[in-house]
Amino acid sequence: MNKLSALFLTAILLVSCESDTVFSEVRAMDGHWGADEVVEFKLPQMDSLKKYNLFLNIRNTNEYKFNNLFLIVSMNFPHGKTVTDTIEYRMANPDGSWMGQGIGDIKENKLWYKENVKFFEEGNYTIDIAQAMRNNGDVEGVTKLEGISDVGFSIEEAAKQ
Repeated sequence: MNKLSALFLTAILLVSCESDTVFSEVRAMDGHWGADEVVEFKLPQMDSLKKYNLFLNIRNTNEYKFNNLFLIVSMNFPHGKTVTDTIEYRMANPDGSWMGQGIGDIKENKLWYKENVKFFEEGNYTIDIAQAMRNNGDVEGVTKLEGISDVGFSIEEAAKQ
C-alpha cells in the first residue's frame, strides 16, 4: 500500500507543477522536408499584456547530412503584417556529434526564435516555417531534406523581471 501511495503522490506533484509553456505543437515530416513544404502553426489568442519566448523544435535523425540548418520563419500578424527571418542554427558540435537532447539516433533541439514578444494585435497569429538548405556551391536549394523527422513550435511565458 505504501508504494501505491507514493506513486499517487508523485503523480499529483508532477501534474501540479507549473509549466511556463502556453503553446506547443509538433508536425511529423514524411521522411523528408521538401523545399516548397511550409509548416504552418496557428497560434491561440495570447494575452496582450504578457511577454513570451518563442521556440522552434526540430527533431533530427542520423540521416541528417548537415551540421547546420537554415530556416525561413514568418510570423503573420492578424491584420496582414508579416515579419520574416532567415535563421541559421548549429545542429552538430565541431567533433560531429549531434547537439540537442535524446538517446539513440533521434535528437530534439529547442531553438530560440524570439525573446520577450508581446502579441499586441487582437486576433490569430500564424507561424510559417520552411527549410532553406543548400549544398556547398549549389544555387538551387535541397529539394528533399532528409533526416528531419519533426518540426514544432512552442511558446513559453517569459520570466517576469
